[in-house]
Amino acid sequence: MVVGKRDPARGRHAVILCHPGPASFNHAIAAAYCDAVRGAGQEVVFRDLYAMGFDPVLKAAERPTNVPAVYGADVLAEVDAIAGCDVFVLVYPIWFGTPPAMLKGYVERVFGAGVQPETLQSRVQTDLLGGKRLVSFSTSAASKIWLDEQGQGQGLNSVFDQYIVHAFGMRSQEHRRFAHITQDLRKQFADQYLRDVAAQAQRTCAQIAFGDEALLADPALVARMAG
Repeated sequence: MVVGKRDPARGRHAVILCHPGPASFNHAIAAAYCDAVRGAGQEVVFRDLYAMGFDPVLKAAERPTNVPAVYGADVLAEVDAIAGCDVFVLVYPIWFGTPPAMLKGYVERVFGAGVQPETLQSRVQTDLLGGKRLVSFSTSAASKIWLDEQGQGQGLNSVFDQYIVHAFGMRSQEHRRFAHITQDLRKQFADQYLRDVAAQAQRTCAQIAFGDEALLADPALVARMAG
């Protein structure tokens, strides 16, 4: 699948949110990230999968092994919407050890559109994601201690984050995890977590604007992105 060209002069972030509750902390994370990116003068493409009613079920005709594969209008529109982004940001809760099924379906139908199995195994840069950055924010109602005992962080990193980065030829991945996100979450902790999200957004904007090497040499560049 050929992805349309976009103006590379301005940082562009696809923020993909997957949570059914409009008042959820995941929505607050997505909002904090988007606000920080816009504050840094870069662009946001926001995709709220539940609000969109995104259909996660891969159709037989869409399987890339079909020649030619036939993609649904929703997939083609989604690929066009996020084409040319420099960063792909995933925001989701951990449900039963993995991301929600809707997000997995988004990876299968949208990220994987037109990508052949041989391409995945060879780590070839794909048109949509090749050379781009992956940033993830996940939440869990469980405590960090319990999650660590289950090997949750390492397991999710292996089967989801690293797989996506390697399979689609992405440049890098970062993942911020927030544990014990429940209705009794204290405001002081919630506010600190959202400041962490904004700081990550500003750092990512600086990486795009100045490059990784420049940022390592002068960390104060992040403050410049924050205004």
